[in-house]
Amino acid sequence: MTVISVAVVDDHPLLIEGIAALLQRRGDFALVASGSSADRILSIAETDRPDCIIVDLSMPGDVLAAMAAATKAVPEMKLIVFTASSNADDALRALEAGACAYVLKGTPADDLFEAIASARRGETYLTPSIATKVIGSLQRAARDKRTAPRSRLTVREDQIVRLLLCGKQNREIAGALLLSEKTIKSYMTNLMEKLGARNRVQVVIEAQKLASTRA
Repeated sequence: MTVISVAVVDDHPLLIEGIAALLQRRGDFALVASGSSADRILSIAETDRPDCIIVDLSMPGDVLAAMAAATKAVPEMKLIVFTASSNADDALRALEAGACAYVLKGTPADDLFEAIASARRGETYLTPSIATKVIGSLQRAARDKRTAPRSRLTVREDQIVRLLLCGKQNREIAGALLLSEKTIKSYMTNLMEKLGARNRVQVVIEAQKLASTRA
């Protein structure tokens, strides 16, 4: 039987004890570490390397920053948010910080285990009630984006996007356009802001959408 190693970071000791008891009853889970502040998320990830960490959002420190750092340090580890916050924005920020699941406290214990199982399968799990809110928030954002006036790309920005589409990196783009790599990075920052993109892939996608509206 494969034992799944779990860590819990929450500033309520009784909750940690409760989760530990649940894990023990299941038999195929093992609690390998615990903590009560955001800074423990990264230290546990790097030191104990559990299969997953269950974290609360409301505790001392910058939880989202710690989650992002832990995800970067140990990409294969799964982050499960277990929180009382039913705010859709909190859920979206947690997912952006690297969470694979968002489970509301007060839901049946089986939901937490289903979240862990889903995360380990590479899926995203949301408590149904928060999932409805998140979908609604994303739909509203998409509508706002469609109705917002779109900025046209400059000739230089269009050249950069075309090179991005060919899989070129900043250094290669700089060489092709006879510009410095620093200048290309500046253009990339401006493009992400103009197109509402968070990364290079989204820059290309949003630029293509913009081109299609002009066609």
